[in-house]
Amino acid sequence: MSSSSRRRRPRASPSPLTAAKQEPQPALQQRIYMACPMGPIGGGMARVVDYLIDDSHRSADSSAAQLMALDTRGQGSAARSLWVLLGAMRLLFAARKQVAGVHIHLAERLSLLRKSALMLLCKALGIPMIVHLHAAQFAQFYRQLPAAARWLTRQALQLPAGLIVLGQRARDFVTQEIGVPAERVHLVPNGVPAPQVPRRRDPSLRQVLFVGNLSERKGVSDLLRALCLPGWDPANTRVVLAGGGDVEGYRAQAQAMGLGPWLHWTGWLGPQQVAQRMAQADVLVLPSHDEGLPLVILEAMAQGVAVVCTPVGEIAHFITDEQEALFVQPGDSPALARQIQRVLADDGLRSHLEQAGRRLHASRFSLSRFSTEIARLHRQHFDIGPRRMKS
Repeated sequence: MSSSSRRRRPRASPSPLTAAKQEPQPALQQRIYMACPMGPIGGGMARVVDYLIDDSHRSADSSAAQLMALDTRGQGSAARSLWVLLGAMRLLFAARKQVAGVHIHLAERLSLLRKSALMLLCKALGIPMIVHLHAAQFAQFYRQLPAAARWLTRQALQLPAGLIVLGQRARDFVTQEIGVPAERVHLVPNGVPAPQVPRRRDPSLRQVLFVGNLSERKGVSDLLRALCLPGWDPANTRVVLAGGGDVEGYRAQAQAMGLGPWLHWTGWLGPQQVAQRMAQADVLVLPSHDEGLPLVILEAMAQGVAVVCTPVGEIAHFITDEQEALFVQPGDSPALARQIQRVLADDGLRSHLEQAGRRLHASRFSLSRFSTEIARLHRQHFDIGPRRMKS
């Protein structure tokens, strides 16, 4: 046999299928799901998620995790929400290899039930999770539960690696009554973006703005009673009530009180529409009986709108009376009328509140600070962060 015939034959080129198996495949981008009721029914929780996702999308860093909304409620009935929840759970199961973590936004009542089921699924799948407690009435709701339901609630809130609260009041509750270890509780106040709509006030007309779900908890009846008291100038004042809820019921109540065409009822408004109304307002009023740290107050401060509100929830921990806002006690309609009228009549006071509010937003409630804090917690608990906006 000749030497040429003894030479090894060259190996055949691998088939495309074999080559594909041998070549390293690009890793799928990991996801952080933000579990929350989205849309109008989600209220402030949904706006928080929207703000964080929008901010993360400004980054060109494709190597970090992608923030994605996971609707756990839908816009239908409470019964229908269970089907939406099941769909969210199926999605998590199908995408589990791509999920870096789940950031669960929690309120009270059925939200606790739905999110507890989601926490149990994450635990079973080995998906890291953190819980963000938004509910203004969670502590009251918890204390009214039967003993067995309180025990189940405490067990559920031991499952996440971390628990985010809005302020010191909520931190004390979850550490002292729920029993979450203090080192797993993170105090992160809300943050909102800088205004995108320029101020457009009409110098010939004073505008009072209420934004929120029209309900007794938000103090709508207290506001209507305040508007019936002396000292108003209806010809040169407009009161705008922007929000869903029992609009027709409160409109009928206002008509029965003799409150006329200087009241305007908009129904539910989207974020851009709220921003436009805010740009025209002289004062934002929020006479709530219970709150966490409401975004609408922070959005008013960012826009440079004077605020009259009640010092409930976490508000008084961050905002100072007569400095960044004027406080009234819940249910005190005469004081509410006096404080709103002060702002409308005193240009110097209104300017002081506007400037102090802007400064507080820039130093404490900016979206960049809020997003940075949340990204830090994602890195801590999920070993990866969302895409972040470059400085």
